[in-house]
Amino acid sequence: MKDNVYPSWGRFPASRPASAVRPASVSALPTADTDRSTELRLAYGNGRSYGDSGLNNGGQLIDMRGLDRFIAFDPATGILECEPGVLIADVLELAVSQGWFIPVSPGTQYVTLGGALANDIHGKNHHGAGTFGCHVLDFDLLRSDGTLHVCSRNENSHWFAATVGGLGLTGFITRVRIALKRIEGPFMDVDTHRFDSLDEFFELSAASSDTYEYTVAWVDCSARGTNLGRGWFMRANHRPALGQLRDPGPRRSPTFPATPPFSLMNSVTLRPLNTLYFHRKRRRRFRRAQHYQPYFYPLDGIQHWNKAYGPKGFLQYQCVVPPTEAQASITELLERIAAAGAGSFLSVLKVFGDRPSPGLMSFPRPGATLALDFPNRGSETLKLLDQLDSVVMAAGGAVYPAKDARMSPEAFRQYFPNWARFSEYVDPGLSSSFWRRVQGNQGNSS
Repeated sequence: MKDNVYPSWGRFPASRPASAVRPASVSALPTADTDRSTELRLAYGNGRSYGDSGLNNGGQLIDMRGLDRFIAFDPATGILECEPGVLIADVLELAVSQGWFIPVSPGTQYVTLGGALANDIHGKNHHGAGTFGCHVLDFDLLRSDGTLHVCSRNENSHWFAATVGGLGLTGFITRVRIALKRIEGPFMDVDTHRFDSLDEFFELSAASSDTYEYTVAWVDCSARGTNLGRGWFMRANHRPALGQLRDPGPRRSPTFPATPPFSLMNSVTLRPLNTLYFHRKRRRRFRRAQHYQPYFYPLDGIQHWNKAYGPKGFLQYQCVVPPTEAQASITELLERIAAAGAGSFLSVLKVFGDRPSPGLMSFPRPGATLALDFPNRGSETLKLLDQLDSVVMAAGGAVYPAKDARMSPEAFRQYFPNWARFSEYVDPGLSSSFWRRVQGNQGNSS
């Protein structure tokens, strides 16, 4: 990284580790037997976490992208075994042509499998498939003392539960074995509905959960009054073999040219951008066949899109609130965001299902989840996010650590009641900027 600065994907906060290394093999990973350094370490994937859960200011970062080898793949069963630095994009390149797909995917394919496991990522199919951890068969966990644990639901199950969603703090994941999902081709059947209120959103979600594998909505975070909660609902299934189209092949993504001197997402541009997008189609409903790339990964279509938020970057905020509080809480959150003239064009609303995660510290749980990007306006933005926290905490919800850069220790402990039990599994040789912050220790890792 330039000048040894490792930023989050939101470009806030910046982080300067004391050192960073990229091992070329599992045997080169540092342990107490091979490295006498006193610096606390942290595995670093592909840098797509938005906050500081993947950063280690003042400590040592272990860049895991050098461990990107496929170990085994069975095209008859879809069982994949690989090193942790393999990207979801790498998996898709290998598997889609052979009739397999990643079982759970976030909104970008440029996430490592080690990072997907450590954050127990979720996707548009949570209501049926649950989290990424639900599809992990086993993995190897290397502790800083050199101890290696083979972890599954039946073997070292306590380490399995602590590591799935454990933010990379229980040790180095050195091997992952997952079960892929069978598909018949690379295309999706996508059904898109415009909705005018949160009532309509929740009705569409309930009506779609049994018949559509993937559901997600864009919501206009700048709308107020009678327009509050309007947006577009997108539901989809993998297209059957008889409906497959010709795959156009690899796509070239343009690159965002440079970092502008100020955020292009601001109080002047936000409302017209959202209004234009809401009125982009005259019809309230339309269907189309769509390649999986733009459906799952629309933002990957522009490389380095995060530069659009300017030199100060942005903070992403994703929360989940329980089903009984969902409509009232999401309404209040959107009202506060719109009143502040904050938020962004990238606003996502979805309903989580009730399939439990195997992880002690996993974020997804039944309810509604809202995710937005906020241009970094300093104390003004932090004050607004504290206000949103108060709504989420009152509802008994939680905020996603992989997208957080500022939650308080008190909020963290309420959101994740298993934190004390989890702490027993944290490797004494590992730490992160996030972990020190939510433990009330803002110092460096040395």
